[in-house]
Amino acid sequence: MADPKKQFEDLSDDFRKLQNEGRQKLESQQQENKSVQKEFSLLSDDANIYKMIGPVLMKQEKSEAVMAVDGRLEFIEKEMSKRIEKQIGEMQEKSEKKKMEQQPAQVAS
Repeated sequence: MADPKKQFEDLSDDFRKLQNEGRQKLESQQQENKSVQKEFSLLSDDANIYKMIGPVLMKQEKSEAVMAVDGRLEFIEKEMSKRIEKQIGEMQEKSEKKKMEQQPAQVAS
């Protein structure tokens, strides 16, 4: 039977890897949407913009396309903020737990 501490460390490592993969995916999407946003700013208001819907390119108004990209960027930033807040909370919990574990050891000394 495996050591419970080792199992916990392995699970923690797996969890961190998943968090990093999710963060990297969000950062990649954010960069992609920011570059699209820059490209849109270079276009005239009457420029033709097409959106891929399945296998078909559909014409889209520039204002709609800009709103969609802005909405995606806002969503991505909120998701990243939530994840950061969650990680901060987890770190605070771990810190408090370590403090509690150390207090009895200090009293015994």
